[in-house]
Amino acid sequence: MKLQRYDRSLINDYAETPEGYLTVRVPITRPGVFPYARQDGTIQMEAKLPDEIFSDRTMHSACSKPITDEHPNEPVTLDNYQAYAKGMSHTDAHVEDLKLYVSMTITDKDLIKKVYNGKREISIGFMSDVVAEAGTYNGQPYEYVQRNIEINHIAIVDQGRAGPEVAIRADSDAWQIDSDEGGKNKMAKIKIEGSEYEVDPAVKAYIDALKAKEETAKVKGDSMDALQGRYDALEVKLQNVETELAKEKAKQVSADELDKHVEARVQLISTTKPLLGDSFDFTGKTEREIKEAVIATTKQDFKGDGKSDDYINAFFDATIEQVASHGFSSTGTNSIITGDSSQNTDVNAMRAQRLNMRS
Repeated sequence: MKLQRYDRSLINDYAETPEGYLTVRVPITRPGVFPYARQDGTIQMEAKLPDEIFSDRTMHSACSKPITDEHPNEPVTLDNYQAYAKGMSHTDAHVEDLKLYVSMTITDKDLIKKVYNGKREISIGFMSDVVAEAGTYNGQPYEYVQRNIEINHIAIVDQGRAGPEVAIRADSDAWQIDSDEGGKNKMAKIKIEGSEYEVDPAVKAYIDALKAKEETAKVKGDSMDALQGRYDALEVKLQNVETELAKEKAKQVSADELDKHVEARVQLISTTKPLLGDSFDFTGKTEREIKEAVIATTKQDFKGDGKSDDYINAFFDATIEQVASHGFSSTGTNSIITGDSSQNTDVNAMRAQRLNMRS
């Protein structure tokens, strides 16, 4: 959602036209971190970064825009232009001294008089996307960044957001570089390693443009570092979450396996207890030890030492099947099938006796 914002800067240069209009060359905005009021009355710090201010989109939006006396309470459009417009900006928007400059002509007599009387600060009214993005610019922390800046109008105000640095100056020596008393071009000044040199204004404008590009590249680099830092932090967070999920999954698998082991243990005890008797203590016995105990009831000299688990399991299963096939489940010498032929005969006799008793 685009929000309307106001920013202020400094009128650097003005002169009257033959018609009595006032032509002004002014920096209308600059990079920085500025305070803006929220609807609830609190203040949030918003960054206006070089890559936004010096973008083609924003610079183009500074051209041919209405000049107003203070800010109207609505954007200036075709429908209300006659009510608010006191002049118009030119089409020469450019970068100088890390500021966005544009010339403009004030055509309203009352506003021209106010400028001469000291009303000389400039404030742009613009629309932008205010994005929640924390960082620092030139050591100043910010919480939000203004993106997709589009200038709607340029207002002349009593007091600007950036203070007297962004105001009309009355001292012509400070702002006029078009001509001097001799009619010659006045040289601009630049500082190199602390020393000041005079250069052609066009050279200075070119150097300022290069500085703006360098500043934009630096901010973009800082932004990439900040983005990389946030990305790395999120990646670590994701890895931590994945580790926790893996641990929880392992716990779940362990719980499922435990349930299976408990179920198998109960089944083993239930199956073997009738064969081993109530006196057999299952406590602390391994599955193999229980199976060896069952096998020993059928083969008293059985020793499982050196036998593989497969051997013990096969022997145990065969023993259980053999017992089940003869219908025995109680303990005692007559309840376990040993494979001995004489014992088999006794078993058959016991079956016949039971059948006779039923009859």
